[in-house]
Amino acid sequence: MQNIGPEIKKILEQKDYKERLKEIQAEALSDPDVQAFIDQHQDQVDEPMIQRSLSKIYEFVQEKKRIQAGYEPKIPNFHPQLQMNVNYIDVQYVANEDYLAKQAELKRDRRITLVDLPKSLREANFDQFDVDDPARQEAASRALTFTTDYLKAPDRFHKGLYFHGAFGVGKTFLLAAIANDLADKGYETTLVHYPQFAQSIKQSIASNTVQDKLEALQKAPLLMLDDIGAESNSAWLRDDILGVILQYRMNEQLPTFFSSNFNFEELETHLARTNSGDIEPVKAGRIMERIAFLAEEIEVGGRNRRHD
Repeated sequence: MQNIGPEIKKILEQKDYKERLKEIQAEALSDPDVQAFIDQHQDQVDEPMIQRSLSKIYEFVQEKKRIQAGYEPKIPNFHPQLQMNVNYIDVQYVANEDYLAKQAELKRDRRITLVDLPKSLREANFDQFDVDDPARQEAASRALTFTTDYLKAPDRFHKGLYFHGAFGVGKTFLLAAIANDLADKGYETTLVHYPQFAQSIKQSIASNTVQDKLEALQKAPLLMLDDIGAESNSAWLRDDILGVILQYRMNEQLPTFFSSNFNFEELETHLARTNSGDIEPVKAGRIMERIAFLAEEIEVGGRNRRHD
């Protein structure tokens, strides 16, 4: 806030200070924003109040001129605004639009937890998802339908989507577009690259943090497991990690999404075979029952767009 004491002192020290003071007062009071404010509050403002408020009005006009001249505001990212106070006109400093937009973006970004995925996914949106290819239209339509239905009744159970298809067709991008759309509306999503998560949770055994990582995915308000099926499958990972996460989310009816290069049948085959060479179709079938409960299988077609 500007200290106008020295400024007034200089004026008073001048022989013609009364005339200069009148000029400064007249200049401040003739400012269009000041005039508009007084007109807007004419039922509250009288001449004595204006006289009591001259220093604040002067502060407002001077700070406004500084900003208009391209100088940094006294309070970075904030601009002056007149407001009514008890028996006088005061100045408050309010955040500018750019600052508010940046704060809103930061707040939105905090609603999306990306785990081992590129930060560029925070910019993904439905408008960028090309639907000219008929092989991609159903996936886009189902994604939009989900967000619409979820926003209407966020406390109800909504079945997620299991996007499968070849490399580079936009499965992860579409998951991120859903997450960003929901974040804009105030909802939190955790988007995890599952193969990397599988690797890191094995390493967490030594630091005794397995349970913390497990619970973070179990309890995420909305969870997206990206690239499931690309991990090195073990019985422990399948049954004690993935199975536990899915069981919890099924019991709590929490929205869960997946992306994979495998369809349901192919993923079941992958889950049945462990890296030790065991083949356990019954256990794989249990996992697939949970996935099928949580998400609807949707194919994403089209060409590989990663090098466009």
